[in-house]
Amino acid sequence: MSVFPIFLKHTQKIFFLIVPLFCVACAPKVDHTQDNLQSLLEKDTLNEASRYAVINQIASDYLAHKQYTELVLFLTERVEEHPTDIYNAYWLLMTAYAYLENGAEPMAEYYFERTLRNCEDLIVKGTSIHLLCLSNLIRISHSPANRIYYFNQLIKRFPTEVSTTELYWRTAMEYEAEGEWEQALKSFQQFLDCEDSTTIRIAGAPDAYATARQLIDFSNSSRDWTFESVDALADAVKAAINRYDWRALERCRSKVNFFAMSWIADETSTSAQDDFSLRGYMLGNKIQYNTSFDELTNENEAYLKTSGWSSYLPIWYLYFRKVNFPADPEIHGRWEWAGIYYGEKL
Repeated sequence: MSVFPIFLKHTQKIFFLIVPLFCVACAPKVDHTQDNLQSLLEKDTLNEASRYAVINQIASDYLAHKQYTELVLFLTERVEEHPTDIYNAYWLLMTAYAYLENGAEPMAEYYFERTLRNCEDLIVKGTSIHLLCLSNLIRISHSPANRIYYFNQLIKRFPTEVSTTELYWRTAMEYEAEGEWEQALKSFQQFLDCEDSTTIRIAGAPDAYATARQLIDFSNSSRDWTFESVDALADAVKAAINRYDWRALERCRSKVNFFAMSWIADETSTSAQDDFSLRGYMLGNKIQYNTSFDELTNENEAYLKTSGWSSYLPIWYLYFRKVNFPADPEIHGRWEWAGIYYGEKL
């Protein structure tokens, strides 16, 4: 199974570096026993390329026999004894992978981090070692702050190797987890600014575009239509209906992302969010409403059944929801009239 997240554009290109790990085609023709390889490594006559090939073969043999302890000891001693070796990033990457294969993710994370922060990047078979480290760190790290750093590094340093659109979305979600709402909104806007934001498919976020669009539109609005409680909202709506005051009713509803649709339609579709006016529905009709909310109502959503709006669509369920917008504590947790469902429940 690939160890790389789906936002990488060329997983097959870099996968061969991991499974099987670090095979060598350029190793000198020697008897591949550890004793012979170790003896060969001690010779001062080896040039840089040959020395690299011998070290790599020793490490690969340890790995092939799942001798992880020996592999880690060999590689870490090599790095400590030769701090200027240009291939140290490669050896530390192998060390991290050995820990990963052995189920020791915290140690793997340490060595991926060490490689990323302390070693110059190295291109092996056309692939960046730092790119491999970042990709693995994102997969195993549980720290939102660290993941934000990794995502931003990928966007900044490897824009052609990753889906920056998806990474802007995932960065925004990590900022949310950290409570950094201003940065989260900035990342959501960057996501929306990408050409493929409306079509991209992100695992675990089927409504990514709609969610980002609603958040940004809401953040840029006056937000003056919210109510302290669902009861206060319902009372205001009922009072406007009693007076047949369409202007007062309009003031009660959300001014962004308001939808009016059937129960089976998609809230994010263009038709569901077309400009909607209540004026024509209130003139000459006898509108009624239930005194209590529908049984679908819960702590975050409420449905009020009404009728009499028109001859062809007489029944409307007014949909109220709790505002989820932690970026503004004064608004977060209040209630808004977010939309209308036409007809009886399905």
